[in-house]
Formats: sequence, C-alpha cells, structure tokens
Amino acid sequence: MRAGQAHRRRSAESEEMSIPVVYAIVKAGGRQEKVSVGDVVVVDKLAGEIGDEVTLAPVMLVDGDKVTASAADLATSSVKAEIVGDEKGPKINILKFKNKTGFRKRQGHRAQLTAVKVTAIK
Repeated sequence: MRAGQAHRRRSAESEEMSIPVVYAIVKAGGRQEKVSVGDVVVVDKLAGEIGDEVTLAPVMLVDGDKVTASAADLATSSVKAEIVGDEKGPKINILKFKNKTGFRKRQGHRAQLTAVKVTAIK
C-alpha cells in the first residue's frame, strides 16, 4: 500500500513539473534581463509616469520546449510591462588624488532607475 502511495505522489510531482515555462530575454537599458509574467525588474530610467505601459524588445522567447531567437519571429512578438516606480542606484564615489601636489577631487553619482512589472509576453 505504501509503494502505491509513493507512486501516486511521484506522478503528481511530475505533473506539476511539466507545466510549460514561459520566459523572455529582453534588452532594456543596454543590458539583457530574463523576465517572466509578474516579475519586477529594475532597468535604466524610462520616460513615462507610474502606471504607464511600456514595450520591451525581446531578444529570445522560451515557451515550454519552443525557443524563438530569429529576428523575423521576434519582430511579431512583444513583452509588455507597467512602470511601478522610480528608484536610485547605489552611490558611486569617485576620488582622485595626486601625491605631493595637493590635488584632491571628489565626485559622486547615483544612477536614475525605473522599476517595471512584466504584465504580458506575446
């Protein structure tokens, strides 16, 4: 009886694992990000207000076992995302120093970023 239960348990687990995985590799702000529906991704600053919909350019799509990477097929597909909010990146400190001359220069920088939530992959 226990062996039958274990067999049923294994088959239920294998059915859960056979759910097709859908994700896309998108190009946003000079980088490529792996996204799926519902993911929140932080990219370089995008023009738009909170709640606006933006389209991200897909580089590759994976729909279960089917992988799409050709430019002709990707031209018809799109990844829709919604702007969630604006953020700032980590502080970058730039220090310049020259010995014996008294030259010191200090600069800082924080990148402007946008958080987007992926709503659809078509």
